[in-house]
Parts: sequence; C-alpha cells; structure tokens
Amino acid sequence: MRLTVIGNSGSYPGPNSSASCYLLEAELDDRTWRVLLDMGNGALGSLQRYTDATAIDAVFLSHLHADHCLDLCGYYVMRKYHPSGALARIPVWGPADTARRMAKAYDLEEDPGMNEEFEFTPYGPQAVRCGPFTVTVREVVHPVTAYALRVEADGRTLAYSGDSGLCHGLEDTARDADLFLCEASFLEGAPNPPDLHLTGAEAGRTATVAGSRRLLLTHIPPWHDPEKALAEAVGSYDGPVELATPGTTYDI
Repeated sequence: MRLTVIGNSGSYPGPNSSASCYLLEAELDDRTWRVLLDMGNGALGSLQRYTDATAIDAVFLSHLHADHCLDLCGYYVMRKYHPSGALARIPVWGPADTARRMAKAYDLEEDPGMNEEFEFTPYGPQAVRCGPFTVTVREVVHPVTAYALRVEADGRTLAYSGDSGLCHGLEDTARDADLFLCEASFLEGAPNPPDLHLTGAEAGRTATVAGSRRLLLTHIPPWHDPEKALAEAVGSYDGPVELATPGTTYDI
C-alpha cells in the first residue's frame, strides 16, 4: 500500500498546499486500485500532478467540513462533463448527509444532485471493502459528525485521524497501525477549545498509547510553524515521526 500526500494544509489551503487529501494505491487482479481519503478545497488541482484524476476508484470522506470535502464539487464537474463522455459512477463513502450536502454546495437540486456521478453510501458498523482495501471507521469528537479511518491492504494498516480531539475512537483506530496519519492543528499552551483538534503533543501521546509504529503529522494550519508541532510530537512519542509534505509518497 502506498500513500501519497496530495494536500496537508489544515482548515484552509495554504501557500504551499491544498487542504486535506490523501491518495492510497494498492495492487489487486493485475491492476492498481486508487482511493482518496478526503478531498478538501484545492485538492483536485493538486491531485492531477500525481495521478490521472479520472482513474480514482472511490472516495472516503472523514467529515463534511469544506477543507475535507469541498473539491468533490469540481470532481463532479470533471466526471459529468468530461469531453470523452460522462465517466463511470464511483462510490463515495461518508457521513449520512453527504449526498444532500454536496448537492447544496454546488447549488443543485437534491434529485438527482450528484447521484449520477457518485454512489453515496453512509458509513455503518461494518467494514467497507473496495478492491484490495478494507476500511473501518470509528466516530471521533468534532463539532460535526466525523470519523477516523483505518485502512488495511497488503497486510498493512494506515490509520487516519481526519479531524478529532482526544477520544477512544481515535486511539482504537490507531491501534498497532503501521502508519498513523494524524492531525496536529493546535499548539500546546494556547487557549484551545476542547473536542476540536489535537496538538502535536496529543498526537504523539495518542500514537504512544495506541502502539502506532510510525507517526505522520498533518493538517497543520498555515498560521502555525510545523516545526513546533513536530517538536511537540517528538517529545511525547518515541517512534519515528515526521511532517507530511505534499507530493511525498510513503510505502506502508
């Protein structure tokens, strides 16, 4: 399983990155399967630097804040009006209200909305299978319904926090993960609101408690120095830790 960071900027696109989007690739049946974790604002443009954007097999949304889902609107246009003809419908998994919210984001009537381009399916208690990928979600604390995603393929595991404060759902998702892709939006010592985001130190502590083998920090807003988040995480986690950077690929 390969991870490519498409966008890592927290809360809104930054000068060097789009908002949240991550490409996962794995082989099955003599072909490469490609899925996206989130598709925040600016991500569709960045995605085209690294892969054929029309060759995505599925999209998994952690939640419905704009910096995690809004470029699904542009992707709808690409797939509906492509000059070679409308592209095949692909699955989009997300919170229960995803189809309606995305239709409204593009000022569409709910019927058909984007349902002819995307097969919207709400997360449930069962794991989702998509080609070589098995995706399990757990609800985490955030002002809206939000999920952390645990993706397994090729005998390896990626855990993705989405946006989350400290909670058991996040720890369970990261349990023994080969790579924990974790947000670090806040800095220690600031008057941070509860149940919204993590500091670098909290990301490190979560990785420690969960026994994650490797920590990759992401979703750091442009107004913060990423090196400070990294230093916090290093102080609370003894394993390998680094900052996610756009265009970087990780073999998991």
